[in-house]
Amino acid sequence: MAAVTAALGMPAPARAEGETMAEHRCDWMVEEGPYGMMVHWIAPGPAPEQGEWIQDLDKAVDGFRIDSFLEQFEASGAAWLIFTIGQNSSRYASPNPVLDRLAGPGHCSKRDLVLELAQGVHRLGKRFIAYLPAEVNAPEDLHEPFGWNPADQTTFQQRYTDFIREYSVRFGELCDGWWFDGCYTWDVFHNSLYDWPLWCGAARAGNPQAALAFNDGSFCIGITKPLTTEQDYLSGEVELLVGGRIRLGRDAGSPLILPTSRFAEGTRCQWHALVPIDCFWGHHTPGPMEPPKYADDDLLVLLGACQRTQAVATLNVGIYQEGHLGSATVAQLARLRKRLG
Repeated sequence: MAAVTAALGMPAPARAEGETMAEHRCDWMVEEGPYGMMVHWIAPGPAPEQGEWIQDLDKAVDGFRIDSFLEQFEASGAAWLIFTIGQNSSRYASPNPVLDRLAGPGHCSKRDLVLELAQGVHRLGKRFIAYLPAEVNAPEDLHEPFGWNPADQTTFQQRYTDFIREYSVRFGELCDGWWFDGCYTWDVFHNSLYDWPLWCGAARAGNPQAALAFNDGSFCIGITKPLTTEQDYLSGEVELLVGGRIRLGRDAGSPLILPTSRFAEGTRCQWHALVPIDCFWGHHTPGPMEPPKYADDDLLVLLGACQRTQAVATLNVGIYQEGHLGSATVAQLARLRKRLG
């Protein structure tokens, strides 16, 4: 591989200390996959199925029914869970003394829902991946505490990675990976300006083998390569499947693709797709969950290709504020697991 990357004029992908060519931080994804689950429970939570949409952070987090969630997660057959610590709402479903020091109390829940979920997922013999954005452009009340400054993001990167490091150390080996959103080519913080070793060091402070992904829009804007050689798996954001194939870009005439190998071409980055399969990234209206978007056979086109090539996928599933999932989607995932063997 070193000879191949040199011939292509590419830097050799980073590996953990002591890692050999036969070892990779994402080996468990291949061995335990081919799919995991992601949910967008963004504090104080998405719309409920019934009753009041709770806006109080602690009341909402305390109301998350973790036992019923884990029961459905296990029934889905998913091999890992990606769960949102927080995004854009200025609130997080896990305490963090770094943010308390920078911004004062009230942004983080007292209950450590994220840690409890990581513990529960591991009790099931599954894996846990934490989600955070890699920017704070939208929550303006966090600009000053985190040092967000489009002219120079040096202070922001140091403070925000301290925030990440606090979580990483607390979660330790319960955190098998991270999925960082928002690493876009925008003016307020271009993705070329990230200090990748700083971010990776913070994210792996509690677990050196944590697998990392940094999302630049990936497949939904036509990108098929990793953002940095420091990441372990493609963020793989997908907007739409057509006949079970990934639409590469947003135009109706965009190419349709499936994985053809374990790694993104010319890299040691695990091929991975992230696909919303019922609601589109979040349940926004109180009441019943949106039904599954795709037929079983369509999803099997993608998952079967993953299984044949050692690629993997994460299926984003709608979640209610109360903490449970759409029953039709859980049933669909259980059927897929059975058919995949």
